[in-house]
Amino acid sequence: MKAGIKRPAARHIDVQCAATARNVPTPARIRQWARAALANDARVTIRIVGEAEGRLLNRSYRNRDYATNVLTFIFRDAPPFEGDIALCAPVITREARAQRKTVAAHYAHMVVHGLLHLQGYDHENSRDAAAMEGCERTLLARFGYPDPYRPAAARGA
Repeated sequence: MKAGIKRPAARHIDVQCAATARNVPTPARIRQWARAALANDARVTIRIVGEAEGRLLNRSYRNRDYATNVLTFIFRDAPPFEGDIALCAPVITREARAQRKTVAAHYAHMVVHGLLHLQGYDHENSRDAAAMEGCERTLLARFGYPDPYRPAAARGA
């Protein structure tokens, strides 16, 4: 490769749908959001799960006995990153309605959020949270989605 020419990152993204839920974005759309969030080479499986599987995963790996919106499982924490992302369809749909967002916008946010975690972003303190949220806002704006952290009333929803 010639100096100064950057090759595109190799992004292997597998999408699995293990839940029968309405309003789940297409695998192509999920891959599009994932590719935008990945700054480096990566191999990722994104799995759409139901309430029972989401709860089991959260209980087994985080000792929290409830289904959550997104879980990130990191297998390799340096490029090429490797990991699994679990998106809980019923939780994402409920949250989208409660936050007065479109379901697609909330799925996009959760995909981006999970993939940023895969790449080392976190929100354990206010400085790290601000950096992660800034990346999320920028990436989601590319797809025309509003700031996910802005209250619904301020978004005009």
